[in-house]
Order: sequence, then structure tokens, then C-alpha cells
Amino acid sequence: MLREVDTRAFELTDTGRDWLVDRPLQILGYLALAIVLRLVLHRMIARFTRNEVGKSPMLLRPLRDRSSSTVQGAILNERRKQRANTIGSVLKSAVSVMILTWFLLSVLDVIGINVAPFIASAGIVGVALGFGAQNLVRDFLSGIFMLLEDQYGVGDVVDLGEATGTVESVGLRVTTIRDINGTVWYCRNGEVLRVGNMSQGFAVAVLDLPVSHTANIEEACEVAERTTLASVKSGDFENDILEPPEMLGVNGVSADTVTIRITIKTRPGRQWAVQRRIHKDILEAFVDAGIKAPYALGRPGGVAAEPGS
Repeated sequence: MLREVDTRAFELTDTGRDWLVDRPLQILGYLALAIVLRLVLHRMIARFTRNEVGKSPMLLRPLRDRSSSTVQGAILNERRKQRANTIGSVLKSAVSVMILTWFLLSVLDVIGINVAPFIASAGIVGVALGFGAQNLVRDFLSGIFMLLEDQYGVGDVVDLGEATGTVESVGLRVTTIRDINGTVWYCRNGEVLRVGNMSQGFAVAVLDLPVSHTANIEEACEVAERTTLASVKSGDFENDILEPPEMLGVNGVSADTVTIRITIKTRPGRQWAVQRRIHKDILEAFVDAGIKAPYALGRPGGVAAEPGS
């Protein structure tokens, strides 16, 4: 009888040691390992995404950088910084979720709970959430690929379909654009079907010059080309013009207008300034040379007829 009592006491002691000492120590060991792994991986990600002035973050060096040569200084640095920080934030979140999931499953296994049903349930719940939040998932995936491919960045002038303007911020879910009127547009990345970036590589200033049918077209082309060359050589656009202007000649003929076209290859974002200046110079040159503008509504001189006249 005494031996049976001693045996039961010994068994209770082993059970108590298992639940009060061994298993808590295992859980603490998993917790410490999870904290260390998270800290080490987060520091590695922070190191790879650290932005240094004049250098691309280490994480972005294998990726193609599509920023134009004119995007320099603070704008380029901010663009790289935001791109690296966003990708780094995604990686850190993914690491944290993976480590937390591993820790919880390990704790359940230590306690003695079968984790197989939880894994199966997590898969079913993940599929359900994926179907229920398709738009959100699509926005995030589109944002990730947009950042990896560097389709556009802070400071770029882009056309996203409904919104056209300068990119102010780029996120995983939303891109913020400010148009020429100062309106801020919030565009969901998943809804962007096409991107027209006007700040990559080079741009083309297109000058369409309408003249009257009665004007001397050869003289109009000569005056326009001569004026354009003079404007380019004036030095105001010394750093903006990449190639000499090209006179394409007559580009279109309508019932009352002959359109002459000139194209100039410029740095991205500078085509509009070049167009405005050269349009002004050519208009003054046409007036001095007596080259007539097309009639508007049958009235000479380009003056529209007033209602009731």
C-alpha cells in the first residue's frame, strides 16, 4: 500500500514538473527564438532598404530604375526612399506574420493540441477572405508589382486614365496625384489599367501651326522653321533641347485650315514650356511676315462672329 502511494506521488511529481517546468520552458524558448528571429530579420530588411544620398538602396540595386535623368536631388532621393520603405514595410509585415504563426502553432503543439485542424481551417479561412476581399488583394498585388517594376514614382507626371498630374505619394493600395488645377486624386492601384509616364527617357514638343489656305505655305514653313531655330539657339532652353527641331511640313488640311507641324525632342517634363515659348515667337513672326491665320466662322482675322450679327 505504501509503495502504491509512493508511486502515485512520483507520477504526480513528474506530471507537475512537465506542466509547471518543462512545457513553460519550451514555450519561453520558442518565444525567445521568435523575438530574436524577428529582430534579426527586421534589421536585415532595414539594412537592405536603407537609403543613402547619391546611392540606391541595396534592395533596389538588382531592380531596374526607370527614373529620368532630370529627376535629381531631393526628388530622386525621396522617390527611392519611399519605394524602398514601402517594399521593406511589406517584407517586415510578412516576416512578422510568418514568425507569429509559427510561434502559435509551436505553443499549441507543446500544450498537446493537434495543430492539423487549425492548419486546415486557416487555409479555408484564407480562401474565404481572399474571395471576400478581392479588390483589396488586387490593390496590394498591383501596388507591389508597380513598385518592383518602378512604373512611376514621386515627382513623375503621369496619365492614369481618369487622373493626370504629378505623383505626390505612392503606396501599396493608393497612389496620390495632384492635377494642374490643384485637385488631389486618390487612385486605387488595382483600378489602374494603363500608365502613361511623361517623365521617363525623353519627351517631344509638338507644334501644330494653323494657317489660312490663302497663305504662302512654303513661306510659312520657312518662317516657322527659322523662328524655331532662333528660339532654340537663344540659350533659354540650352539644357532642355536634346535634338535640333524637325520641320515635318503640312500635317493636315481641313475646310479652312492648313496645319504645319514641327517637333522638338526635349527632356521629360519640359516639352510644355518649350511649346509655349516657341508658339509665342512663331505667332509674332507670322504677324510680321503677313502670314494669315485661318478664318473663324467666316470672319476674317480670326475673329468669331457675335450672336445676332
